[in-house]
Amino acid sequence: MKTLYSRHSRTGGRLGALALAVSLGLAAPGIALAQDDAGNIRGSTTGPTTAKGFDYPGHSLHLQDKKPAPNMYPALSRPEQDSAAAKKLADLEAKTGKKPNVLFFLLDDVGWMDPGFNGGGVAVGNATPNMDEFALDGLILTSAYSTPSCSPSRATIHTGQNPLHHGILRPPMYGEAGGLDGALTLPKLLQEKGYTTMGVGKWHMGENKGSLPQNVGYDEYVGFLGVSDMYTEWRDVYMNPEVALSPSRFKMMEEDGFNHYEVTCSPSDTEKCEDGKLIDLEYIKHLDQHWKETSLDFLDKQKGAEDPFFLYHATRGCHFDNYPSDDYAGKSAASTVYSDCIVEMDDVFGTLMSKLEEIGELENTMVILTSDNGPECEIPPHGRTPFRGCKGSAWEGGVRVPTFVYWKDMIEPRKSDGLFDFADVLPTVMSMNGVKGADIGGLFDDTTYIDGVDQASFLIADNGESNRRSRPYTINQYYAGSRIDEFKGVITGELQDSIFSRGDIGGFSGALFTDTGGAIAINLYTNPQEDVNVGVRHIPALVPVMATQSMYIKELMDYPPQFKIGFSGNNPPLYNLAPEAREAMKKIMNERGLGRHTP
Repeated sequence: MKTLYSRHSRTGGRLGALALAVSLGLAAPGIALAQDDAGNIRGSTTGPTTAKGFDYPGHSLHLQDKKPAPNMYPALSRPEQDSAAAKKLADLEAKTGKKPNVLFFLLDDVGWMDPGFNGGGVAVGNATPNMDEFALDGLILTSAYSTPSCSPSRATIHTGQNPLHHGILRPPMYGEAGGLDGALTLPKLLQEKGYTTMGVGKWHMGENKGSLPQNVGYDEYVGFLGVSDMYTEWRDVYMNPEVALSPSRFKMMEEDGFNHYEVTCSPSDTEKCEDGKLIDLEYIKHLDQHWKETSLDFLDKQKGAEDPFFLYHATRGCHFDNYPSDDYAGKSAASTVYSDCIVEMDDVFGTLMSKLEEIGELENTMVILTSDNGPECEIPPHGRTPFRGCKGSAWEGGVRVPTFVYWKDMIEPRKSDGLFDFADVLPTVMSMNGVKGADIGGLFDDTTYIDGVDQASFLIADNGESNRRSRPYTINQYYAGSRIDEFKGVITGELQDSIFSRGDIGGFSGALFTDTGGAIAINLYTNPQEDVNVGVRHIPALVPVMATQSMYIKELMDYPPQFKIGFSGNNPPLYNLAPEAREAMKKIMNERGLGRHTP
């Protein structure tokens, strides 16, 4: 209580500092000031500047966002952009006679700089010509965000909530109970709109009945329920010899309660999925090819269909452990199992895109390609990212992921650094189906908070800009900070080398979390490695970020976090207070004017 109070007291002081700066003529970025010949309004102590300065399209530090509904994250208003996107969508529907299809292609543990469209590809020994071709003909999102690890990200895509609200704070392992637990999901909402929904590949959002794919919106799902190393690591005599070479321990794993098979899930049986092949060290090599064929079969059935479809294709690759098939072993220039996998994933994606064109649905399909989190740094190649941190971390390297959106003749080729979060997928797709603004929040009960922002006009309008002014970061059970434009404020930081001084120090290797005190900020344009604090000398930019942080802490008090799959042995975050304590803190924050959206 005392820590939170003192932190936000300092925040209040900085809000006052900004008001003082404005009153003295030191305006926030984006606010134009006329030059007064009699004074020195803008310049330095040696005299006024003659530079006119520039406002950068898409920057929003100086703008005000607004909550569309009480249970929704604030968004920017861009009416002209919204109208332009709506016209494009209406013209397409008049041409096709149905709503747009969606193909969501989700890679696993692929780093920001692994594909060629972000500077990797050939340069790192794994060419990605198919991804590059469609990325360069679409919208490359250089600031698209996942969560720090796979299951939280997958749940965020499906629910429109970040982990603090959907409650899957980390991956469930080896059959642990808990997951989506019957949550209202994007495929369920699309089913109600007449969509055919198909899921293929890695699930990893719970194996209990309420979390099975057929019970949260899928007409069919073919894949596995866990994560690939669950099926392989204990079988591998080089990876886990202490288990693989012990008959008793090996039998323990064979009899463990998690599902060991590839499965097919259908609403005809809501109790369980049907087991297929056992996933062992041989079949693991062929899963992505089998899943490719499964998605191709599904797309073939959609040729000429009256109803639109939603296809969620979640690859096995390139999550460790990678065991390439004979067709791909050594196929990459790097000749590593990871790079061989990247080459295979590129082939899979290219084949699906060719099928879309073959069945005549390329023009009516929005395609999103991304990765579920940053690269795994605890194994080779130890992360290809220009940013600090890796999978398991809330530093940029752990959550900023390679992403593009392709839609033939609907999305103009361009790059944007506008903020885009996985939580935005649900409200964006629903907006494309005519459910907009507060009506998106109305799809859910009033205790369910939607962290996503409708980004349909950002993606579709020519030169569209992000409708998201800020983006909150989470790590495990903590709210870690927020970003506006290039400025990121850090509330909870990870000390990556705090426990182990030797060995790999990726995101999961014993990071210690610390309360920063609130005056920590990074300029991600000048310092993507996040190792220099600019908070003390850039207070006019930091104060709006801190105001957003205060706003979101208040949201967490009104819509408390869930903990379905979490961590033990850590202190609870400060916003996870008893109801009476939350009310006391909200009163203090309201009295001090904290949490406002304007700078």
